[in-house]
Amino acid sequence: MKKLEVLVIGAGIGGLSAAIALSRKGHGVTAIERDPSWSVYGVGIIQQSNVIRAMDQLGVLDSFLDAACGFDAVEIFTPDGTKVARVPTPRLVEGRPANVGIGRRALQKVLGDSAKALGTELRLGVTAEAIEDDGTKVHVTFSDGATGSYDVVIGADGVYSQTRALVLPEAERPEFTGQAVWRYNFPRAEGLDALQVYNGPTGVGLVPMSAEVMYMYVTTPEPDNPRYPKDGIAAAMRAKVANCSPQIRELGEQITDDDGVVYRPLEGMLIRGAWSKGRVGLLGDAVHATTPHLGQGAGMAIEDAIVLAEELERADDVEAALQAYRDRRFERCRYIVESSLAICHGQLGKGPAVDNHKATAEMFAVVAQPI
Repeated sequence: MKKLEVLVIGAGIGGLSAAIALSRKGHGVTAIERDPSWSVYGVGIIQQSNVIRAMDQLGVLDSFLDAACGFDAVEIFTPDGTKVARVPTPRLVEGRPANVGIGRRALQKVLGDSAKALGTELRLGVTAEAIEDDGTKVHVTFSDGATGSYDVVIGADGVYSQTRALVLPEAERPEFTGQAVWRYNFPRAEGLDALQVYNGPTGVGLVPMSAEVMYMYVTTPEPDNPRYPKDGIAAAMRAKVANCSPQIRELGEQITDDDGVVYRPLEGMLIRGAWSKGRVGLLGDAVHATTPHLGQGAGMAIEDAIVLAEELERADDVEAALQAYRDRRFERCRYIVESSLAICHGQLGKGPAVDNHKATAEMFAVVAQPI
């Protein structure tokens, strides 16, 4: 396809990945982000083997790995702290780690620096207030009063996507799962060379992020979807791990900084119909928001970006390209959303308990397949 002018709405992980992938194909990219400070909370994120491969495809692997901590296995523990399995994870890029833990701010910097170096125009504190597709161009009115016309618009603006609301108002909406996730950074434990997953009604994971730092995530039942005030939230998180294994309880005593706690209710969503309308498409959490139990939310968004750029290059028609992108991505994303939600429901007693050893091994086999 000829070189296009593309607007990407949302400058998070998915949006920046799209900006990079599209720019490398020669398209002109403008990215807008509603947050004027472009802030990211300061805990970490797991990026697994398929993301290492995707970062290689995006051309940012060296800078990504320089900012991350690699590991090649997942260790599974019972609720009492007994290790029952160490699952080797496949390396998909020769000579590189299978997985990494990385700080979210560090990841944003890697992707943002690359997108801008490739020519992406990044505009902060701006939203798209109106989107009008006339069949040949998409005309956008921005919150700052500016207007623009584009060949393609991509909504990468998250689970509460304003773009989705504008172009697919009847589509599925996110639903609260009954569970939430807590995150906190710690000094890295001696000997931690894998993602450690602790099973139980309260799920816990320990993730290395650097030689000095790891983070803990904790998934807890929150049936009434409470909102925890910042003052005292560290004590609230400590209480959530008070009945976990001895290792986790000991770490929990270090949770003392209210500002260091990141709390988020978990919501899920999968749009089973169209992911686009005309020349406007969606990616990432805007179409397939997943719980974090398989660690693949960001990975699916990054893969979306790569496939989208490939299909826009391959097709002669924007609408056909957006349909082909959705057709390539749907089953893989459906698997992740539904499998992650099954683990969540098992922890909540809403469904059968899921064996994390088997679920993790199966997930790695699925995402090792080409995108």
